[in-house]
Amino acid sequence: MKRLIGTVMVVLLAGAGISLAADAKAGQAAYDKSCKSCHGANGTPNAVIGKMMKVEMRALGSAEVQALSNADLKKVITDGKGKMKASAGVTGAAADDVVAHVRTMKK
Repeated sequence: MKRLIGTVMVVLLAGAGISLAADAKAGQAAYDKSCKSCHGANGTPNAVIGKMMKVEMRALGSAEVQALSNADLKKVITDGKGKMKASAGVTGAAADDVVAHVRTMKK
C-alpha cells in the first residue's frame, strides 16, 4: 500500500511539472553559461538587451514569473518565447536544474 501511495505521489508531482531530482546549484552553472548575459546574475534583466530587442523583460524573481509552473518555465527555456530563442544546450535535466535555480530568485 505504501509503495502504491508513493508511486501515485510521484506521478502527481511529475504531472504538475515538479521534478524531484532538480539541482539548483547545477542549475546556476547552466544559467550562468546560457542565461546570465540577458537575464542578469540575479534574474534582473539586462536593460540594454531589452532595449535592443524592443521587449519588456521580466525579473525572474517577480511574482509573475514565479507564478508559472515548472513545466511552463522549462518550456520557455527549451523552446523560447517571443523574441527569446531556446537556450542552446539546456535541455532535459539541465533545464529542470535551471528551473530550480530560477525558483531561488523568488522575491
